Amino acid sequence: MVLIFAGGTFALYSLICRHARVSLLPNRQVADEALSTYKLEHHPEKKSSSGVKLYLEKHKVLHTALLILVLLGTCMVIGDGVLTPAISVFSAVSGLELSMSKEHHQYAVIPITCFILVCLFALQHYGTHRVGFFFAPIVLTWLLCISSLGIYNIIYWNPHVYQALSPYYMFKFLKKTRKGGWMSLGGILLCITGSEAMFADLGHFSYSAIRTAFTFLVYPALILAYMGQAAYLSQHHHTSYQISFYVSVPESVRWPVLIIAILASVVGSQAIISGTFSIINQSQSLSCFPRVKVIHTSDKIHGQIYIPEINWVLMILCIAVTIGFRDTKHMGNASGLAVMTVMLVTTCLTSLVIILCWHKPPIVALFFLLFFGSIELLYFSASLTKFTEGAWLPILLALFLMTIMFVWHYATIKKYEFDLHNKVSLEWLLALGPSLGIARVPGIGLVFTDLTSGIPANFSRFVTNLPAFHRVLVFVCVKSVPVPFVPPAERYLVGRVGPAAHRSYRCIVRYGYRDVHQDVDSFESELVSKLADFIHYDWHRSQHSSHSEEDVSHSNESTSECRLAVIGTVAFSGTPAYEIEESVQPASVSIGFSTVESVTDVIEMEPVHAVERRVRFAIDDYSESDVRTNMELQLREELQDLLAAQEAGTAFILGHSHVRAKQGSSVFKRLAINFGYNFLRRNCRGPDVALKVPPVSLLEVGMVYVV
Repeated sequence: MVLIFAGGTFALYSLICRHARVSLLPNRQVADEALSTYKLEHHPEKKSSSGVKLYLEKHKVLHTALLILVLLGTCMVIGDGVLTPAISVFSAVSGLELSMSKEHHQYAVIPITCFILVCLFALQHYGTHRVGFFFAPIVLTWLLCISSLGIYNIIYWNPHVYQALSPYYMFKFLKKTRKGGWMSLGGILLCITGSEAMFADLGHFSYSAIRTAFTFLVYPALILAYMGQAAYLSQHHHTSYQISFYVSVPESVRWPVLIIAILASVVGSQAIISGTFSIINQSQSLSCFPRVKVIHTSDKIHGQIYIPEINWVLMILCIAVTIGFRDTKHMGNASGLAVMTVMLVTTCLTSLVIILCWHKPPIVALFFLLFFGSIELLYFSASLTKFTEGAWLPILLALFLMTIMFVWHYATIKKYEFDLHNKVSLEWLLALGPSLGIARVPGIGLVFTDLTSGIPANFSRFVTNLPAFHRVLVFVCVKSVPVPFVPPAERYLVGRVGPAAHRSYRCIVRYGYRDVHQDVDSFESELVSKLADFIHYDWHRSQHSSHSEEDVSHSNESTSECRLAVIGTVAFSGTPAYEIEESVQPASVSIGFSTVESVTDVIEMEPVHAVERRVRFAIDDYSESDVRTNMELQLREELQDLLAAQEAGTAFILGHSHVRAKQGSSVFKRLAINFGYNFLRRNCRGPDVALKVPPVSLLEVGMVYVV
């Protein structure tokens, strides 16, 4: 159960992608492996495990199958985000049945449940940190309440019920009932649903805190509660009531228990709703979900997010499920199938992690898969027998969501391949000038692209239609890497595009799938700061390596891109000079990497073993002694050009794409691209909204992708 937290499937998938080249999006760089959070375990790789890895990397159809498996688990978690709030609140409110007549109860439970759900989702935009201090007392009170009721029922009705904890009775029951007992397993999955939502709180608490709380508080309380209900039913098994929990509650405390149950159901629903937001945010970061607006509700607590579109869709679906099913049996069958599917998918992915990441023999992974998988498969097959009794709903939701996610991911890959094959050579960019009627205008032009090398086709189209571009040109690639977080000091990879006199740069901004993306104001100012850091570093590196015969001067770098450097947190010394320190901490280090010119180079390139340096500098007026050499004059001139361009303003150049399937494509591809993807693109947030670009600074370039 530890791995079945919200986003657990994507966490396992990203872990596998770090150890094997199975990602379908081919923008991996060796520079990414230098991240401190990449955490590649250096266990000795056994021949058998490397054989499995090579086989998996060789067959692309297995990459697609792995992604579909991950999407299935992810969609089932999202489906659970629809079912859990509905069944939690509905089952709690259903306790009114014992205090009302059947006629009144029939018309009271549904409206009250829907009202609570509407209030729950309407308050999501405030964030859990505003009301979170209520959660712990509510949950603690609820656990003490059900454990106390359990102890009371055990003592009062059947003190010998503890014997039912023995697995002997489980085997005896299955042996006696056979097929009927197996089918009944599909109806008891509510006992374990909800445990997967605990790990949605990993943004708030640590693994050890959750494990300790579950082992020593939650689990004992649940066992006592179930044993108490079993003790009551052993003496009242002919009762006509269906809600056994409230029947076993003494009448004198029934109303207080009902109120606590409703409050606890709201807290439990909040956990899975937060988990749903988290997993959709991760899916979006890995290009597996259309762009949605993500709001971080807390500046202090990382991981608390709110997604408006998803919130209202979840609310509508929860209310529809409540009104449509009207009983906990069908909701329980639906929720049970969703949870068992997630468990089964997690077990399959964990078996791959055992081989590829932990480098254990395949026989160990096979034993793990058979042991846990057989148990889960038993419950999963039993829950499938409830298909007509509510289990059809998570299957329908999963198919719908998987279609959306797979179409979006497939089109994203095709767009990347189109950009890769249609990128413009560096010689074309360097040839642009007054002789061709091309002017350089003041300001900074940020050209956003998915490419990590080369000149994107949307920029050539921009120059063709508007024969001018900015004095300082920066090709920006915002990419996600398969790690949860990227340290801010390692986020920026900066390099030159052409000679220094051209004032063109490349900046790769790397985020983990759980990182908070910056708003445009802080991003713009930090990007200019990183460019200034890089300019100091690059000129100083050239100055100190000018005596080496292998060094290539700036004037000879006109036909290729310079190597990229990791520009970290640099401390300003406040003095006009700058200094070089050897062997410093990674937080302020610059490491060079080979230039990449194709997707093969992106994957295959090796890092250059450069000396680690930290650069301290300040942008100031230089004295005559500081500008004696020609190189120092050029450094000052380049920094002045950067500052002047920043003062003139920044323009964000983005591609406004329309994707079309090429002639001769299959019917499914035409439907997926021409209708499915373009419908999602038109009705979801564009890249300018996702990047929070102000409209006054936006320049959109129309692009038609024929894939």
